[in-house]
Amino acid sequence: MSTAGTGQAEADRGEKGGVRTALAGLTTRGRSFLAAGVAAAVCSYVLGQADLLRVGLLLAVLPLVCATVLYRTRYRVAGSRRLSPARVPAGSEARVHLRMDNISRLPTGLLMLQDRVPYVLGPRPRFVLDRVEAGGRREVSYRVRSDLRGRYPLGPLQLRLTDPFGMCELTRSFSTYDTLTVIPRVEPLAPVWLSGEAKGYGDGRQRSLALAGEDDVIPRGYRYGDDLRRVHWRSTARYGELMVRREEQPQRARCTVLLDTRGIAYAGAGPDSAFEWAVAGAASVLVHMLERGFSVRLLTDTGNAVPGEGGDGFAGASQESADAAGLMMDTLAVIDHSDGAGLSRAYDVIRGGNEGLLVAFLGDLDEEQAAVVTRMRQRSGGAVAFVLDSGTWTREPSDVPGPLHGSGERLRMLREAGWTALGVPRGVSLDELWRQADRERRGVAAASGGEGP
Repeated sequence: MSTAGTGQAEADRGEKGGVRTALAGLTTRGRSFLAAGVAAAVCSYVLGQADLLRVGLLLAVLPLVCATVLYRTRYRVAGSRRLSPARVPAGSEARVHLRMDNISRLPTGLLMLQDRVPYVLGPRPRFVLDRVEAGGRREVSYRVRSDLRGRYPLGPLQLRLTDPFGMCELTRSFSTYDTLTVIPRVEPLAPVWLSGEAKGYGDGRQRSLALAGEDDVIPRGYRYGDDLRRVHWRSTARYGELMVRREEQPQRARCTVLLDTRGIAYAGAGPDSAFEWAVAGAASVLVHMLERGFSVRLLTDTGNAVPGEGGDGFAGASQESADAAGLMMDTLAVIDHSDGAGLSRAYDVIRGGNEGLLVAFLGDLDEEQAAVVTRMRQRSGGAVAFVLDSGTWTREPSDVPGPLHGSGERLRMLREAGWTALGVPRGVSLDELWRQADRERRGVAAASGGEGP
Protein backbone atom coordinates (compact mmCIF):
# COMPACT_ATOMS: atom_id res chain seq x y z
CA MET A 1 0.00 0.00 0.00
CA SER A 2 1.36 3.43 -0.92
CA THR A 3 0.23 6.70 0.51
CA ALA A 4 0.30 10.37 -0.35
CA GLY A 5 -0.72 13.57 1.39
CA THR A 6 0.66 13.86 4.91
CA GLY A 7 3.49 11.48 4.20
CA GLN A 8 4.72 8.26 2.64
CA ALA A 9 3.87 5.01 4.40
CA GLU A 10 6.71 2.85 5.56
CA ALA A 11 7.53 0.18 2.98
CA ASP A 12 8.74 -3.34 3.66
CA ARG A 13 12.28 -4.02 2.47
CA GLY A 14 13.23 -7.35 1.00
CA GLU A 15 11.27 -10.50 0.38
CA LYS A 16 12.23 -12.07 3.70
CA GLY A 17 11.27 -8.92 5.56
CA GLY A 18 7.95 -8.89 3.72
CA VAL A 19 7.23 -12.52 4.67
CA ARG A 20 8.02 -11.81 8.31
CA THR A 21 5.79 -8.75 8.24
CA ALA A 22 2.90 -10.70 6.74
CA LEU A 23 3.21 -13.52 9.28
CA ALA A 24 3.59 -11.07 12.16
CA GLY A 25 0.29 -9.51 11.13
CA LEU A 26 -1.70 -12.68 11.85
CA THR A 27 -4.45 -12.05 14.36
CA THR A 28 -5.37 -14.38 17.23
CA ARG A 29 -7.93 -15.98 14.95
CA GLY A 30 -5.37 -16.48 12.20
CA ARG A 31 -2.79 -17.96 14.57
CA SER A 32 -5.45 -20.27 16.00
CA PHE A 33 -6.41 -21.51 12.53
CA LEU A 34 -2.76 -22.07 11.66
CA ALA A 35 -2.09 -23.95 14.91
CA ALA A 36 -5.23 -26.05 14.48
CA GLY A 37 -4.26 -26.93 10.91
CA VAL A 38 -0.75 -28.01 11.94
CA ALA A 39 -2.16 -30.05 14.82
CA ALA A 40 -4.71 -31.70 12.53
CA ALA A 41 -1.99 -32.54 10.01
CA VAL A 42 0.16 -34.14 12.72
CA CYS A 43 -2.79 -36.14 14.07
CA SER A 44 -3.69 -37.33 10.59
CA TYR A 45 -0.15 -38.66 10.17
CA VAL A 46 -0.21 -40.41 13.55
CA LEU A 47 -3.72 -41.80 13.16
CA GLY A 48 -3.46 -42.46 9.45
CA GLN A 49 -6.57 -40.40 8.61
CA ALA A 50 -6.27 -38.85 5.13
CA ASP A 51 -9.47 -36.82 5.51
CA LEU A 52 -8.13 -35.19 8.65
CA LEU A 53 -5.05 -34.17 6.69
CA ARG A 54 -7.18 -32.31 4.13
CA VAL A 55 -8.98 -30.48 6.93
CA GLY A 56 -5.66 -29.58 8.53
CA LEU A 57 -4.27 -28.24 5.26
CA LEU A 58 -7.40 -26.13 4.74
CA LEU A 59 -7.15 -24.66 8.23
CA ALA A 60 -3.42 -23.91 7.87
CA VAL A 61 -3.55 -22.51 4.34
CA LEU A 62 -6.49 -20.13 4.89
CA PRO A 63 -4.66 -17.64 7.18
CA LEU A 64 -1.52 -17.84 5.04
CA VAL A 65 -3.49 -17.05 1.88
CA CYS A 66 -5.25 -14.16 3.64
CA ALA A 67 -1.90 -12.74 4.82
CA THR A 68 -0.37 -13.05 1.34
CA VAL A 69 -3.30 -11.42 -0.43
CA LEU A 70 -3.48 -8.63 2.12
CA TYR A 71 0.25 -7.97 1.96
CA ARG A 72 0.24 -7.82 -1.85
CA THR A 73 -2.76 -5.53 -1.97
CA ARG A 74 -1.68 -2.07 -3.11
CA TYR A 75 -3.84 0.89 -2.19
CA ARG A 76 -2.98 4.47 -2.96
CA VAL A 77 -4.37 6.45 -0.07
CA ALA A 78 -3.80 10.11 0.72
CA GLY A 79 -4.22 11.29 4.30
CA SER A 80 -4.30 14.73 5.87
CA ARG A 81 -4.81 16.20 9.31
CA ARG A 82 -6.20 19.62 10.26
CA LEU A 83 -6.23 21.19 13.72
CA SER A 84 -8.97 23.59 14.73
CA PRO A 85 -7.42 25.60 16.28
CA ALA A 86 -3.71 24.79 16.22
CA ARG A 87 -3.11 27.02 19.26
CA VAL A 88 -5.50 26.51 22.18
CA PRO A 89 -5.52 27.78 25.80
CA ALA A 90 -4.93 25.27 28.58
CA GLY A 91 -8.14 23.60 29.65
CA SER A 92 -9.86 24.19 26.28
CA GLU A 93 -10.61 21.65 23.60
CA ALA A 94 -9.27 21.46 20.07
CA ARG A 95 -10.73 19.33 17.30
CA VAL A 96 -8.56 17.24 15.00
CA HIS A 97 -10.01 16.51 11.55
CA LEU A 98 -8.68 13.49 9.64
CA ARG A 99 -9.31 12.97 5.95
CA MET A 100 -8.56 9.89 3.87
CA ASP A 101 -8.72 9.92 0.06
CA ASN A 102 -8.57 6.81 -2.10
CA ILE A 103 -6.65 8.02 -5.14
CA SER A 104 -6.35 4.61 -6.78
CA ARG A 105 -8.66 2.97 -9.31
CA LEU A 106 -9.56 0.13 -6.98
CA PRO A 107 -11.80 0.23 -3.91
CA THR A 108 -10.23 -0.41 -0.53
CA GLY A 109 -11.20 -3.02 1.98
CA LEU A 110 -11.96 -2.42 5.63
CA LEU A 111 -9.59 0.19 7.08
CA MET A 112 -8.82 0.86 10.73
CA LEU A 113 -7.55 4.40 11.25
CA GLN A 114 -5.50 5.29 14.34
CA ASP A 115 -3.75 8.52 15.31
CA ARG A 116 -0.98 8.74 17.87
CA VAL A 117 -1.49 11.35 20.59
CA PRO A 118 0.35 11.97 23.89
CA TYR A 119 -1.44 10.50 26.89
CA VAL A 120 -2.03 13.97 28.41
CA LEU A 121 -4.34 14.79 25.51
CA GLY A 122 -6.61 11.82 26.07
CA PRO A 123 -7.03 8.27 24.79
CA ARG A 124 -5.67 7.24 21.41
CA PRO A 125 -8.44 7.71 18.80
CA ARG A 126 -9.39 4.77 16.59
CA PHE A 127 -11.85 4.66 13.70
CA VAL A 128 -13.16 1.91 11.43
CA LEU A 129 -13.67 2.97 7.81
CA ASP A 130 -15.85 0.90 5.55
CA ARG A 131 -14.99 0.16 1.97
CA VAL A 132 -13.81 3.35 0.24
CA GLU A 133 -14.70 3.47 -3.42
CA ALA A 134 -12.22 4.54 -6.09
CA GLY A 135 -11.75 8.29 -5.82
CA GLY A 136 -13.79 8.32 -2.61
CA ARG A 137 -13.17 10.22 0.59
CA ARG A 138 -13.79 9.66 4.29
CA GLU A 139 -13.58 12.27 7.04
CA VAL A 140 -13.55 11.72 10.80
CA SER A 141 -12.65 13.91 13.75
CA TYR A 142 -11.84 13.70 17.44
CA ARG A 143 -11.26 16.11 20.31
CA VAL A 144 -8.16 16.66 22.45
CA ARG A 145 -7.77 18.61 25.67
CA SER A 146 -4.93 19.36 28.07
CA ASP A 147 -4.74 21.26 31.34
CA LEU A 148 -0.97 21.49 30.94
CA ARG A 149 0.55 23.97 28.52
CA GLY A 150 3.17 22.75 26.05
CA ARG A 151 3.72 21.60 22.48
CA TYR A 152 2.32 18.15 21.73
CA PRO A 153 2.99 16.13 18.56
CA LEU A 154 0.01 14.50 16.86
CA GLY A 155 0.83 11.56 14.65
CA PRO A 156 2.03 9.83 12.68
CA LEU A 157 -1.24 8.54 11.32
CA GLN A 158 -1.58 4.77 11.09
CA LEU A 159 -3.76 2.56 8.89
CA ARG A 160 -4.61 -1.03 9.66
CA LEU A 161 -5.69 -3.30 6.81
CA THR A 162 -7.74 -6.41 7.57
CA ASP A 163 -8.96 -9.25 5.40
CA PRO A 164 -12.67 -10.21 5.28
CA PHE A 165 -12.09 -13.27 7.53
CA GLY A 166 -10.19 -11.33 10.21
CA MET A 167 -7.15 -13.59 9.86
CA CYS A 168 -4.52 -10.87 9.37
CA GLU A 169 -3.94 -7.20 10.13
CA LEU A 170 -1.18 -5.08 8.61
CA THR A 171 -0.23 -1.59 9.76
CA ARG A 172 1.07 1.21 7.57
CA SER A 173 2.21 4.56 8.96
CA PHE A 174 2.45 8.01 7.46
CA SER A 175 5.73 9.77 8.11
CA THR A 176 4.61 13.27 9.12
CA TYR A 177 2.92 14.73 12.16
CA ASP A 178 1.41 18.02 13.32
CA THR A 179 1.92 19.97 16.54
CA LEU A 180 -0.75 21.21 18.92
CA THR A 181 0.36 24.19 21.03
CA VAL A 182 -1.35 24.55 24.39
CA ILE A 183 -0.79 28.12 25.57
CA PRO A 184 -1.39 29.61 29.04
CA ARG A 185 -4.85 30.82 29.93
CA VAL A 186 -5.32 34.52 29.19
CA GLU A 187 -7.52 36.45 31.61
CA PRO A 188 -9.18 39.68 30.38
CA LEU A 189 -7.95 42.70 32.37
CA ALA A 190 -9.66 45.98 33.12
CA PRO A 191 -8.26 49.04 31.25
CA VAL A 192 -6.90 50.72 34.39
CA TRP A 193 -4.31 53.52 34.31
CA LEU A 194 -1.26 52.42 36.25
CA SER A 195 1.58 54.63 37.39
CA GLY A 196 3.97 55.53 34.60
CA GLU A 197 1.53 54.28 32.00
CA ALA A 198 -0.21 56.08 29.19
CA LYS A 199 -2.05 55.05 26.10
CA GLY A 200 -0.10 53.76 23.16
CA TYR A 201 -0.66 57.07 21.41
CA GLY A 202 -2.33 60.20 22.68
CA ASP A 203 -2.01 63.42 24.61
CA GLY A 204 0.78 63.74 27.10
CA ARG A 205 3.05 61.28 25.35
CA GLN A 206 6.70 62.02 24.84
CA ARG A 207 7.63 62.71 21.26
CA SER A 208 10.66 61.51 19.40
CA LEU A 209 12.32 61.89 16.06
CA ALA A 210 11.09 59.44 13.48
CA LEU A 211 13.33 56.77 12.08
CA ALA A 212 15.00 56.92 8.70
CA GLY A 213 12.52 57.41 5.89
CA GLU A 214 9.89 59.04 8.13
CA ASP A 215 9.25 62.63 9.06
CA ASP A 216 11.76 64.40 11.28
CA VAL A 217 11.93 67.80 12.97
CA ILE A 218 14.88 68.86 10.75
CA PRO A 219 13.71 70.80 7.66
CA ARG A 220 14.16 69.12 4.29
CA GLY A 221 13.82 70.14 0.66
CA TYR A 222 10.40 70.66 -0.82
CA ARG A 223 8.94 67.69 -2.72
CA TYR A 224 6.09 67.69 -5.14
CA GLY A 225 2.85 67.19 -3.24
CA ASP A 226 4.06 68.61 0.10
CA ASP A 227 1.62 70.84 1.94
CA LEU A 228 2.65 74.46 1.52
CA ARG A 229 1.59 75.12 5.09
CA ARG A 230 4.63 73.12 6.17
CA VAL A 231 7.09 75.47 4.45
CA HIS A 232 9.82 76.55 6.87
CA TRP A 233 10.51 80.13 5.72
CA ARG A 234 13.58 80.71 7.87
CA SER A 235 15.34 77.69 6.40
CA THR A 236 14.10 78.63 2.93
CA ALA A 237 15.78 82.04 3.23
CA ARG A 238 18.94 80.47 4.61
CA TYR A 239 19.40 77.77 1.97
CA GLY A 240 17.96 79.68 -0.97
CA GLU A 241 15.45 76.94 -1.82
CA LEU A 242 12.03 75.93 -0.61
CA MET A 243 12.29 73.92 2.65
CA VAL A 244 9.50 72.19 4.59
CA ARG A 245 9.23 71.01 8.19
CA ARG A 246 9.37 67.36 9.04
CA GLU A 247 6.70 66.48 11.54
CA GLU A 248 7.28 64.82 14.88
CA GLN A 249 5.97 61.35 15.52
CA PRO A 250 4.56 60.12 18.81
CA GLN A 251 6.76 57.74 20.72
CA ARG A 252 5.10 54.44 21.40
CA ALA A 253 4.62 53.58 25.06
CA ARG A 254 6.72 50.67 26.26
CA CYS A 255 5.96 47.88 28.68
CA THR A 256 8.29 45.15 29.89
CA VAL A 257 6.85 42.04 31.52
CA LEU A 258 9.39 40.31 33.77
CA LEU A 259 8.70 36.65 34.53
CA ASP A 260 10.70 35.03 37.31
CA THR A 261 11.29 31.41 36.26
CA ARG A 262 13.82 30.38 38.92
CA GLY A 263 13.14 26.86 40.09
CA ILE A 264 14.12 27.72 43.68
CA ALA A 265 11.52 30.51 43.76
CA TYR A 266 8.48 28.25 43.41
CA ALA A 267 7.16 25.17 45.19
CA GLY A 268 4.70 22.66 43.85
CA ALA A 269 3.78 21.63 40.33
CA GLY A 270 0.72 21.12 38.19
CA PRO A 271 -1.85 23.40 36.58
CA ASP A 272 -2.79 25.00 39.92
CA SER A 273 0.76 25.75 41.07
CA ALA A 274 2.21 29.18 41.74
CA PHE A 275 4.50 29.02 38.71
CA GLU A 276 1.63 28.27 36.34
CA TRP A 277 -0.28 31.23 37.81
CA ALA A 278 2.71 33.47 37.13
CA VAL A 279 3.02 32.25 33.54
CA ALA A 280 -0.70 32.79 32.91
CA GLY A 281 -0.47 36.23 34.52
CA ALA A 282 2.42 37.24 32.29
CA ALA A 283 0.50 36.06 29.23
CA SER A 284 -2.57 38.07 30.26
CA VAL A 285 -0.59 41.28 30.76
CA LEU A 286 1.27 40.86 27.47
CA VAL A 287 -1.93 40.44 25.48
CA HIS A 288 -3.64 43.29 27.36
CA MET A 289 -0.80 45.73 26.67
CA LEU A 290 -0.54 44.74 23.01
CA GLU A 291 -4.24 45.44 22.59
CA ARG A 292 -3.74 48.90 24.10
CA GLY A 293 -1.05 49.77 21.57
CA PHE A 294 2.09 49.34 23.68
CA SER A 295 5.45 48.08 22.52
CA VAL A 296 5.66 44.99 24.67
CA ARG A 297 8.69 42.94 25.69
CA LEU A 298 8.83 39.67 27.60
CA LEU A 299 11.88 39.22 29.83
CA THR A 300 12.88 36.34 32.11
CA ASP A 301 15.32 36.12 34.99
CA THR A 302 17.90 34.67 32.59
CA GLY A 303 17.87 37.87 30.54
CA ASN A 304 16.30 36.16 27.54
CA ALA A 305 13.40 37.51 25.53
CA VAL A 306 11.17 36.13 22.79
CA PRO A 307 13.04 35.04 19.62
CA GLY A 308 12.49 37.59 16.86
CA GLU A 309 11.64 40.37 19.27
CA GLY A 310 13.02 43.79 18.38
CA GLY A 311 14.96 46.08 20.67
CA ASP A 312 11.79 47.89 21.70
CA GLY A 313 9.71 44.73 21.87
CA PHE A 314 6.72 43.87 19.75
CA ALA A 315 4.54 46.76 18.59
CA GLY A 316 0.86 46.63 19.44
CA ALA A 317 -2.18 48.04 17.69
CA SER A 318 -0.79 47.01 14.30
CA GLN A 319 -1.30 44.31 11.75
CA GLU A 320 1.59 42.38 13.28
CA SER A 321 0.21 42.50 16.82
CA ALA A 322 -1.63 39.18 16.42
CA ASP A 323 1.54 37.51 15.16
CA ALA A 324 3.49 39.08 18.04
CA ALA A 325 0.99 37.75 20.55
CA GLY A 326 1.25 34.32 18.94
CA LEU A 327 5.05 34.31 19.21
CA MET A 328 4.96 35.27 22.86
CA MET A 329 2.24 32.72 23.61
CA ASP A 330 4.32 30.03 21.89
CA THR A 331 7.28 31.01 24.06
CA LEU A 332 5.23 30.90 27.24
CA ALA A 333 3.70 27.56 26.21
CA VAL A 334 7.05 25.81 26.63
CA ILE A 335 8.77 27.99 29.22
CA ASP A 336 10.06 26.08 32.22
CA HIS A 337 12.00 26.61 35.41
CA SER A 338 15.51 27.97 35.05
CA ASP A 339 18.54 26.86 37.04
CA GLY A 340 19.45 30.42 37.97
CA ALA A 341 19.58 31.62 41.54
CA GLY A 342 19.20 35.35 41.01
CA LEU A 343 17.67 38.18 38.97
CA SER A 344 20.91 40.01 38.17
CA ARG A 345 20.82 39.15 34.46
CA ALA A 346 17.37 40.63 34.10
CA TYR A 347 18.54 43.73 35.94
CA ASP A 348 21.48 44.11 33.53
CA VAL A 349 19.02 44.16 30.62
CA ILE A 350 16.59 46.56 32.29
CA ARG A 351 19.18 49.12 33.38
CA GLY A 352 20.27 49.59 29.77
CA GLY A 353 17.33 51.87 28.96
CA ASN A 354 14.02 53.36 29.99
CA GLU A 355 11.56 50.50 30.24
CA GLY A 356 8.38 52.57 30.57
CA LEU A 357 5.95 50.42 32.55
CA LEU A 358 7.51 47.39 34.25
CA VAL A 359 5.24 44.54 35.36
CA ALA A 360 6.98 41.75 37.27
CA PHE A 361 5.76 38.31 38.33
CA LEU A 362 8.11 37.16 41.07
CA GLY A 363 8.48 34.02 43.17
CA ASP A 364 10.05 33.79 46.60
CA LEU A 365 12.58 36.58 47.20
CA ASP A 366 15.39 36.60 49.71
CA GLU A 367 16.86 39.87 50.92
CA GLU A 368 19.53 39.97 48.21
CA GLN A 369 17.11 39.39 45.33
CA ALA A 370 14.63 41.85 46.78
CA ALA A 371 17.39 44.47 46.70
CA VAL A 372 18.04 43.70 43.01
CA VAL A 373 14.35 44.16 42.25
CA THR A 374 14.25 47.52 44.07
CA ARG A 375 17.03 48.82 41.79
CA MET A 376 14.98 47.92 38.71
CA ARG A 377 12.50 50.62 39.66
CA GLN A 378 15.05 53.33 38.82
CA ARG A 379 14.87 52.55 35.09
CA SER A 380 11.09 52.42 34.70
CA GLY A 381 8.33 55.00 34.54
CA GLY A 382 6.07 52.80 36.66
CA ALA A 383 6.54 49.43 38.30
CA VAL A 384 4.02 46.81 39.44
CA ALA A 385 5.10 43.59 41.14
CA PHE A 386 3.04 40.47 41.87
CA VAL A 387 4.93 38.42 44.46
CA LEU A 388 3.94 34.77 44.87
CA ASP A 389 4.81 33.38 48.29
CA SER A 390 5.19 29.61 48.11
CA GLY A 391 3.89 29.31 51.65
CA THR A 392 0.42 30.44 50.60
CA TRP A 393 0.34 28.00 47.67
CA THR A 394 1.61 24.79 49.25
CA ARG A 395 -0.45 24.98 52.45
CA GLU A 396 -4.17 24.67 52.85
CA PRO A 397 -5.95 28.04 52.92
CA SER A 398 -6.99 27.49 56.55
CA ASP A 399 -3.34 27.07 57.59
CA VAL A 400 -2.23 30.41 56.15
CA PRO A 401 -2.72 33.41 58.50
CA GLY A 402 -3.01 35.93 55.68
CA PRO A 403 -2.40 36.50 52.00
CA LEU A 404 1.01 38.08 52.64
CA HIS A 405 2.27 35.34 54.92
CA GLY A 406 6.08 35.06 54.70
CA SER A 407 6.51 37.89 52.15
CA GLY A 408 5.44 41.01 54.05
CA GLU A 409 9.01 42.25 54.59
CA ARG A 410 9.91 41.87 50.92
CA LEU A 411 6.74 43.70 49.87
CA ARG A 412 7.61 46.55 52.23
CA MET A 413 11.07 46.85 50.65
CA LEU A 414 9.60 47.03 47.14
CA ARG A 415 6.99 49.61 48.14
CA GLU A 416 9.60 51.84 49.76
CA ALA A 417 11.53 51.71 46.48
CA GLY A 418 8.48 52.94 44.53
CA TRP A 419 6.97 49.66 43.40
CA THR A 420 3.26 48.95 43.53
CA ALA A 421 3.80 45.55 45.12
CA LEU A 422 1.08 43.00 45.85
CA GLY A 423 1.20 39.56 47.38
CA VAL A 424 -0.61 36.84 45.44
CA PRO A 425 -2.68 34.52 47.64
CA ARG A 426 -3.79 31.16 46.36
CA GLY A 427 -6.90 31.18 44.17
CA VAL A 428 -7.07 34.92 43.50
CA SER A 429 -7.75 36.22 39.97
CA LEU A 430 -5.28 38.47 38.19
CA ASP A 431 -7.98 40.95 37.23
CA GLU A 432 -8.81 41.49 40.90
CA LEU A 433 -5.14 42.18 41.72
CA TRP A 434 -4.84 44.35 38.62
CA ARG A 435 -7.63 46.59 39.89
CA GLN A 436 -6.17 46.57 43.40
CA ALA A 437 -2.81 47.74 42.04
CA ASP A 438 -4.56 50.69 40.40
CA ARG A 439 -6.38 51.58 43.64
CA GLU A 440 -3.15 51.45 45.63
CA ARG A 441 -1.37 53.66 43.12
CA ARG A 442 -4.18 56.17 43.26
CA GLY A 443 -4.03 56.13 47.05
CA VAL A 444 -0.28 56.78 47.04
CA ALA A 445 -0.74 59.60 44.53
CA ALA A 446 -3.47 61.20 46.63
CA ALA A 447 -1.41 60.93 49.82
CA SER A 448 1.54 62.62 48.13
CA GLY A 449 -0.64 65.40 46.73
CA GLY A 450 -0.43 64.20 43.12
CA GLU A 451 -3.34 64.15 40.74
CA GLY A 452 -4.71 60.90 39.50
CA PRO A 453 -5.65 60.47 35.87
